[in-house]
Amino acid sequence: MSFHYADSDQLVLNHVNLDVPAGEDVALVGSSGAGKTTLCSLIPRFYDATEGEIDIAGENVREYTYESLRKMISVVPQKAQLFAGTIRDNLMFGCPDATEEQIEEALVISQAKEFVDTKEGRLDAVVEQGGKNLSGGQRQRLTLARALVPQSDILIMDDSASALDYATDAKLRKAIQNMKRKPTVFIVSQRTSSIQDADSILVLDDGKIAGKGTHEELIASCDIYREIYETQFKKEEA
Repeated sequence: MSFHYADSDQLVLNHVNLDVPAGEDVALVGSSGAGKTTLCSLIPRFYDATEGEIDIAGENVREYTYESLRKMISVVPQKAQLFAGTIRDNLMFGCPDATEEQIEEALVISQAKEFVDTKEGRLDAVVEQGGKNLSGGQRQRLTLARALVPQSDILIMDDSASALDYATDAKLRKAIQNMKRKPTVFIVSQRTSSIQDADSILVLDDGKIAGKGTHEELIASCDIYREIYETQFKKEEA
């Protein structure tokens, strides 16, 4: 499929062809403006493809109602969005019938349980508008926990762990891998260290697929991916 925004004829995504088996982790990497976030935005129909189509379980996404489609998909945006209320209010937003088990499991997987347990009132602890009384990492973990509560079939993480330290990020990735009800996961990340264990990595360049494979395959075959990885590796070494 291809896509351009309504106010421009320039293709943001250019003949992208991708098949993702259910339950796999797919990582998207590439420079700013390569089309990573746009691609993820087409899955829940924030926009529609201008050419071609996106199918989920063999069905064109246009055939689903918005309600049924978005019940299948949880999105964790780049900027953590929290609302005034309690931790529980935020976690149950969009899933008002969530059970205590769902909430607690989401806290464990998102690595939020550790700091939530220290809050007075725990799930009833107050969250200020925008989560101003929480750190950046805490906001990201709660936003991720909220996306995990509904136990959706598809989880989209759009550079949503950038405020986490490497150790917490690694624990998060392992916990998602070991989920009892494993969703199909799309991960947009600037850190190649965060996506090395993905089942498949998609390298986007100017809206086109420049490479696709595992970390090891791309190191050997894709100049763009190898350059991104080596640049970050040298920074970590320094």
